[in-house]
Amino acid sequence: MEVEMKIRGLMMDPITNMPIVILKEACGSGILPIWVGVYEANAIALEIEKVVTPRPMTHDLLKNVLVGLDTSVRKVVVTTIKDDTFYAIIWLERSGRLISIDSRPSDALALALRIDCPIFVEDEVLRSSKSQAAASQDRIENNEEFKRWLENLPDEDLGRYKM
Repeated sequence: MEVEMKIRGLMMDPITNMPIVILKEACGSGILPIWVGVYEANAIALEIEKVVTPRPMTHDLLKNVLVGLDTSVRKVVVTTIKDDTFYAIIWLERSGRLISIDSRPSDALALALRIDCPIFVEDEVLRSSKSQAAASQDRIENNEEFKRWLENLPDEDLGRYKM
């Protein structure tokens, strides 16, 4: 089953100093942190902050190509997590035909922001992510404490992503 999510924000992991995209359930309190690369985080941050670049960035180009080909993005879905790596699918529709495209979640999310399409996460990914985080004591000393920290972050900490 897919759970609809919204991008709650983008921040730096205080432990690893890597960017994290924070997804929050649209109709619930579940949170899913997804660690991404610096360049991918920048692409997401540009769209969150509505920064207009002088020339199209890669995800803007992809949006323009899809629009030019009369293809709509129906949704993006984070489908799997394996060995701490998330996987996603971008669902396209063209001429009544559904097409699934394998994607990194960071690219799928950057495109979803630009297209304004729904973002979903498989509930199994939410469950698996929680159990992997609990088992990963070297990254997060106390899972409950980390969860409370994420849930109670002030909006200003999730607002602007600083490069």
